[in-house]
Amino acid sequence: MKKSEKTRRFIIDQAASLFNKKGYNGTSMKDIMEATGMSKGGIYGNFKRDGLDKHGVKEEIAVAAFEHAVEKVYNEIGKRTKVIENSVDKLKAVVFFYKERVLNPPVEGGCPIQNTAVDANEDQPFLKERVLVVMNEWCRRIIRTLEKGVEKGEVSPSVNPAEFATLYIGMIEGGIMLSKIHNSTKPFEIMSKQLLKMVEDLKV
Repeated sequence: MKKSEKTRRFIIDQAASLFNKKGYNGTSMKDIMEATGMSKGGIYGNFKRDGLDKHGVKEEIAVAAFEHAVEKVYNEIGKRTKVIENSVDKLKAVVFFYKERVLNPPVEGGCPIQNTAVDANEDQPFLKERVLVVMNEWCRRIIRTLEKGVEKGEVSPSVNPAEFATLYIGMIEGGIMLSKIHNSTKPFEIMSKQLLKMVEDLKV
């Protein structure tokens, strides 16, 4: 890996926690400079492209930081799910992951999808668009898991994959939000108990 790419990744990694905790408007270039120990020029030099002004550089870093944060969460979950063959067990493993990490998330500040979705407003369409892309991909992954489960005879063919994916994500994200507000795992435990029952009921 080239030195320039290593530097860019370092900036993104440091910025991911900042944006996830403080939001786009709450994070300044000064914050990023302090977190990385780099000068403003050093940071711009790793991101600025033709036609991008200073505001555009912050946008580029924010988007890259969000995608990096999401990838970090996906990688942690993937370590558990990739060794599981059964479709129903895969879905349960994700719930257990969040149950264990709800107050100790892979990215400091909490769930990057939820945080960015709440933080992004009409002035930040570039972030809202990326959140939608990531959310749609999460739905597609669940749908694919369920469809494979039906093919293998693990999941009832009467299940509506798209509807279940919406419920599944909604209950996970709702549980995360409530646990964060109360600073307690109990809300997520309540939600996950119902969600695990729903997942179990998928079986043929």
